[in-house]
Amino acid sequence: MTNAFFLTGTDTEVGKTVSSRAILQAASQRNIQMAGYKPIASGSEETAEGLRNSDALYIQEASPVELTYQEVNPYTFKEPVSPHLAAEREGKTIDFDVLSQGLAHLKAKSDVVLVEGAGGWRVPVTRTDFLSTWVKREKLPVILVVGIKLGCLSHAMLTAEAIEADGLELVGWVANRVNPGVENYAEMIKMLELNLPGVKLGEIPYMPGINKRDLSSYIQLEKLVL
Repeated sequence: MTNAFFLTGTDTEVGKTVSSRAILQAASQRNIQMAGYKPIASGSEETAEGLRNSDALYIQEASPVELTYQEVNPYTFKEPVSPHLAAEREGKTIDFDVLSQGLAHLKAKSDVVLVEGAGGWRVPVTRTDFLSTWVKREKLPVILVVGIKLGCLSHAMLTAEAIEADGLELVGWVANRVNPGVENYAEMIKMLELNLPGVKLGEIPYMPGINKRDLSSYIQLEKLVL
């Protein structure tokens, strides 16, 4: 059984968390003990419990395995900027060993871990290094979220090329319709099916209030080799 996957996006704001929740909900429907992990999150608010990121909270809520917030999100930054800037401004350093320890901990208490990245594939965590370096270190198979909009075809194919150039396997992808008025939707999906490696795990339609919905029916989890 593959015990961890890394979920990335073609860009920021393409629906990584929506897709993570859909996958976690699909796992719950199939009684798969999957843990959601959002190791780095920027753009958070102060609460009585401390800084909390809305994406990490959605992942915590959807995880079939009961997790504390700290288990889901060890690095929480206040400003909604790139992780390397957020860390610099708070005088912190993102340590890959902390990320790995968190992953190992979740592997021990679940059947499989779904790790959600921050931003796109080459998002920087320092001025000279990237989150993808850690993914390579952990040798994680990758799931790509494609936000279906004008320009996504090139973004998706370039991201797939970068993932494979890093020596990792793109095992699946999710189409998330971020623009309800996008033209040629079916043709875009067909182009992605023809040119992206890995299996299409599902298509998530545009809908209001999507973060409060059960999205499990949009994911064909059986296509993913767990």
